[in-house]
Amino acid sequence: MNIHIIEMPLDYGASRHGSDMGPSAIRLAGLREKLERLGHNTVRYFSPVAINPQEYENPGNPRAKYLKPITEACDRLAAEVDKVLSTGDFPLVLGGDHSINLGTMAGVAAAAKKEKKTVGVLYVDAHGDFNTTETSPSGNIHGMCMAGSCGYGIPELTNLYYEGTKIDAHNVCYVGVRDLDPGEKLLMKKAGVTVFTMSDIDRLGFPVILQKVTAFFRERTDQIHVSFDMDVLDPMFAPGTGIQLPAGLNNREALLIMEEMCDTGMVKSAEIVEVNPVLDVRNETATLAVYLAGRLLGSKIY
Repeated sequence: MNIHIIEMPLDYGASRHGSDMGPSAIRLAGLREKLERLGHNTVRYFSPVAINPQEYENPGNPRAKYLKPITEACDRLAAEVDKVLSTGDFPLVLGGDHSINLGTMAGVAAAAKKEKKTVGVLYVDAHGDFNTTETSPSGNIHGMCMAGSCGYGIPELTNLYYEGTKIDAHNVCYVGVRDLDPGEKLLMKKAGVTVFTMSDIDRLGFPVILQKVTAFFRERTDQIHVSFDMDVLDPMFAPGTGIQLPAGLNNREALLIMEEMCDTGMVKSAEIVEVNPVLDVRNETATLAVYLAGRLLGSKIY
């Protein structure tokens, strides 16, 4: 497979600095080498944007902080993802904070629209990222990115790259959720996304959840985009993330969900976000991100 690795060193969407260095940490942990050992061809390994440090910019509207630099960067990302998918290659986007999902989703949706394909999104995250400027307690855009992609929120987010909703909320499936804001929760229920929380995993067991997830996509979509936020993992396994929450997925579960997604044969794009080297221990989180990408793209134990 031809893979384009796109680095997005953007941390404007979050309160905590450091995730802008995440792509470099993942690169240094051996991502290219891992993928090439699997037989893939790394066509390009690049960043489509030059981004100033967050401290150089004015946050602007407190209800949507750093809106302009985020949308400008995500618009360029969308064009790159669209171009890669239109050639039949695989875009692997590295964050940065999860606000980059706005650009990835817009590019994925644009390419799928041209081919009349239905896109499903597997959103592996501790959070919903389904706030709007009306519900967000922080004004951080990394908490609004999926709402914006599904057509909820301010026009600057919902109409990024091209006008209109990018992803049908009924084709979005969350796994590992354990922290939702009150207004966000109501909006997710209204929109109709499917959510498997950590409580669901505890009640039913992870293998049962995986069966439900794969059936979800096989029944209603033509292709899958995987958006993986490292904070879905318990901090014991991924200390280098901006928002560390206890009682998350373990490393085995995370690797397994990536392997199961690979086995569907439907994954055409992916992003891994929220690696924060400032908070990491011996680059453990970035190294795990490399293993997760490997499992998603064909690595097997035996």
